[in-house]
Amino acid sequence: MNFPFYIARRYLLSKKSTNAINIISLISVLGIFVGSAALLIILSVFNGFEGLVLSLFNTFSSDIRIEASEGKRFDPGATAAFDSIKNMPEVALYSETLEEKALLRYDRSQHIATLKGVSEDYLASHSFDSTIVKGKAVLRSDSLNYAIIGSGVEYYLGINVAGENDLPVSVFTPRRGRSAGLSLAPAGDFRQEEIYVSGVFAVQQEFDEKYALVPLRFIRNLLDEPRRVGAVELMLKEGTDTEAFKSGLREMLGKAFTVKDRYEQNALLHQLLNSEKWMVYIILTFVLLIAICNIIGSLTMLVIDKKKDIAVLFSMGASQRQVKKIFMAEGMLIALGGCLAGLLTGGIFCLVQKKYGLISMEGASFIDAYPVVLKAGDFLLVFATVFLIAFLASWFSTRQSLRNFGNIRDELAVQ
Repeated sequence: MNFPFYIARRYLLSKKSTNAINIISLISVLGIFVGSAALLIILSVFNGFEGLVLSLFNTFSSDIRIEASEGKRFDPGATAAFDSIKNMPEVALYSETLEEKALLRYDRSQHIATLKGVSEDYLASHSFDSTIVKGKAVLRSDSLNYAIIGSGVEYYLGINVAGENDLPVSVFTPRRGRSAGLSLAPAGDFRQEEIYVSGVFAVQQEFDEKYALVPLRFIRNLLDEPRRVGAVELMLKEGTDTEAFKSGLREMLGKAFTVKDRYEQNALLHQLLNSEKWMVYIILTFVLLIAICNIIGSLTMLVIDKKKDIAVLFSMGASQRQVKKIFMAEGMLIALGGCLAGLLTGGIFCLVQKKYGLISMEGASFIDAYPVVLKAGDFLLVFATVFLIAFLASWFSTRQSLRNFGNIRDELAVQ
């Protein structure tokens, strides 16, 4: 067994002459234990929320989205490459979508929202049912067009989808080639269509207040846009290398089109989630730093308590470096013991929360309990954080406490 580690382990388990040393060491272990467990649990909860939010947004985001590099719309029929894309073996769904802002009016309420026209198979391929909080996900039934609106749109329009909803929503968009406000008959500057609401989705407040899904044929008729689209969205078959497929599309389509994967479609959301997670990590790291700094006091008092032992070790031929390693190892044992116990406790808590949902979420319609996702990287991150801070604290404390330890032997010899 390593000599410094053996002595450090004996010091850790043995009774000290001064009870305060035991108390400070225990406080250090408990502080690191609680801090490590809390940091792991918080990171796991953020992983859970990140996965939940992204899964909800992925109901709207396709694996690949193709847009025109310049201009708002384009005609996919004018580019032969799109016919080839439809027949690619990796493509599970080829969908043309069209978006436009419109004024929605229901009874006496009105709200400006973005209509997104999609094909009927778009809903099934995106697992849209998981986001529906009222009604059902239907775009067309019995030759009638239906809209699926965000919960914010429902609120502003005052639609009671769960109750009787016999009135359609009136949709207004400017006519192409007409300048609103210059006509003697302003109503003629707008095209108007009516559509019924079949369901309400809830993803995120900003998104819910902005979007309404409608059939593609409905928005084509509303905008008098028989050929052009705003984007072509692709769902890929399971096992497809998205990155390689995306690179191939970019080479095929050239600079005239922009090809985005899921991450690029929601880049701001990913950045926001990551920044929040790292901010919480930094805050809790400061808490760990305070707890670990108790090691400095514990080691300083231990050096005073073991002054005679240090002189004996020095007389037996122990080098200055070996004696320093003893107290360094003592500090690391205190820190890593608390860290490993905290990681074990935090991991068990997360597994129990994931299986049984001990802590519930109040007011959430699509989830009952706080989501948690354990990642091996988080265990390594917490362990590395504690290890680094404990190493620096132990090194500093040992260096300061033992900088004159060479005189201890002479001092005790005189006594």
